[in-house]
Amino acid sequence: MAKTKSFKTESKKLLQLMINSIYTHKDIFLRELISNASDAIDKRHFLSLTDASVPSEAAYEIRLYNDMENRTLTIEDNGIGMTEEELVHNLGTIAESGSKAFLEKLEQKDVEIIGQFGVGFYSAFMVAKEVEILTRSPYAETGYRWVSKGESTYKIEPVDKTTIGTEIRLQLRDNDPENEAAYDTYLETHTLRRLVKKYSDYIRYPIMIEVTEKKDEETVTRWDTLNSQVPIWKKPKKELTEEALNSFYKRQYNDFEDPLLTIHTNVEGLLTYTALLFIPAKPAHDFYTENYEKGLQLYSKGVFIEDRNKALIPDYFRFVRGLVDSADLTLNISREMLQHDRQLKKIANHLEKKVKSELEKLLKNDRERYVKFYETYGVNLKYGVYSDFGANTELLQDLILFKTSKSDDYITLAEYLDRKTDAQKSIYYATGRSKAQIMSLPQMDALKEKDYEVLLFTEDVDEFMIQVMPTYRDVPFKSIQAGASDLLDEAKKSAIEENEKTHKDLLETLKTLLKDDLQDVRLSGRLKESPVCLVSGEGLSLEMERVLKKMPDAPDTLKAERILEINPDHPLFQALTTVHTQQPDRLEDYARLLYHQALLIEGITPENPVAFAELMAKLMVEAAPK
Repeated sequence: MAKTKSFKTESKKLLQLMINSIYTHKDIFLRELISNASDAIDKRHFLSLTDASVPSEAAYEIRLYNDMENRTLTIEDNGIGMTEEELVHNLGTIAESGSKAFLEKLEQKDVEIIGQFGVGFYSAFMVAKEVEILTRSPYAETGYRWVSKGESTYKIEPVDKTTIGTEIRLQLRDNDPENEAAYDTYLETHTLRRLVKKYSDYIRYPIMIEVTEKKDEETVTRWDTLNSQVPIWKKPKKELTEEALNSFYKRQYNDFEDPLLTIHTNVEGLLTYTALLFIPAKPAHDFYTENYEKGLQLYSKGVFIEDRNKALIPDYFRFVRGLVDSADLTLNISREMLQHDRQLKKIANHLEKKVKSELEKLLKNDRERYVKFYETYGVNLKYGVYSDFGANTELLQDLILFKTSKSDDYITLAEYLDRKTDAQKSIYYATGRSKAQIMSLPQMDALKEKDYEVLLFTEDVDEFMIQVMPTYRDVPFKSIQAGASDLLDEAKKSAIEENEKTHKDLLETLKTLLKDDLQDVRLSGRLKESPVCLVSGEGLSLEMERVLKKMPDAPDTLKAERILEINPDHPLFQALTTVHTQQPDRLEDYARLLYHQALLIEGITPENPVAFAELMAKLMVEAAPK
């Protein structure tokens, strides 16, 4: 005889919340019911090994029955089933956990139970207006039928069920076009196939559905297995081939090319997880747009939880695709969010070190492939150094490569130090748009003479990166375009100081004439062939000014301190001294032309190109033979 029971008080209050608020996607119901079925099979399999009263099953499986005519969907398993008491206890109070209680009784640590039955079960009411359960436990003399419309009551009655296990039959809700809810889509085989593939593909037991097809004018019925069962990342590494991993990557992440690098790691101990990571050969089409979302897929015991968990991978490794599967994650009652992120942070820290380690191995053992990686993603590593005020400098600095004044091949900072002479006290770098432009800079004269190697900074991020990385292995970085220079010996410095005293009036006049554009005018000891160069003072560099001015809403006042250095040994300086003493009224034209020349050498367009052209034409006319 059927018994009508009321849900316990706390369940009444939570039921509508469960149905309408806890789960963000209706599709989740199938994941939860399948996970519960798998849970029940786990229990039966284990108890059959330890309790003679629990018979084992030759083949454990989960079956789906989609009845289009009656609009019912049934999920059937041959797991442990439930007694009447367990039905009341597990389903009459939301958030009771048969699985949790079962786990607490086990001393063995290797038994995996997927979820909390009572909670996940109620997701069924998102799509069903009535749920019926037929179940039989080996500890009961009969089967039981449990029925509820998900309101305030449920019914339980004994039934004649001979097989151990559980059937959950969902009477689907009517379609609701106003709210764009088409519930009968959950009766379509292709929809069920898609949902199983997405959420439950790696449940360890076969999930089957009956398929009918025509063959030779005959109707043939067969059972199709919808899930892969064993995740590729759970297989022993010795069983995995590169071809199998590449095939999985391309299928899972919709890529046409094999990954550049595959990282498969299995961690056991205080923290237990498996990760399968890939570095794509080419970035995603939207990788450099604001629409791109980083993150790794997250699984818990093979059950899909989240598509892109951003906390698992830092921004500077945002190009990494892949997944993490862990039984240690504490999920909320809907599995859709983590209760807290302590475990996640630990996993993320492990993965960060693992990715770095694998990239270091690639750099050491396969330089050609690493260069390919670096040319694709190196800018992310540089931004990683710059971000968080340089907190990740030590982690990333040995992964960064540079081309130099002496080589078109990339080198590391460690290799740069190995190649420098003992007399060289700094790591020199120069910024520009290309190697050719940098090599033509007047400031390169002294470096070429001393045979010092110069790192070439040709990307916008380089200037930002170096701001937070002032040294490498205690050796300072020095810009050859900065005002100060450590390239001069004491004799040369003394000679320049004397020369500046001799021509103090000229230099002061030039500084006054160009006061709106320059911080200072001085003589240079590092120029050899070139007559003049422009260098920056403290703070903002000329290259940084150029980069920042390209950004939206850059203030007009953004300007580096500019210092004009003149080569005292160049004939042009002699011409300036002559003009200063004999034709001082023309000195401003020469000074402005000299400044514009220095701008052009630096690759900077004069603010008024027309005025510059007119001034040059004027001086050319004046210099022409009469």
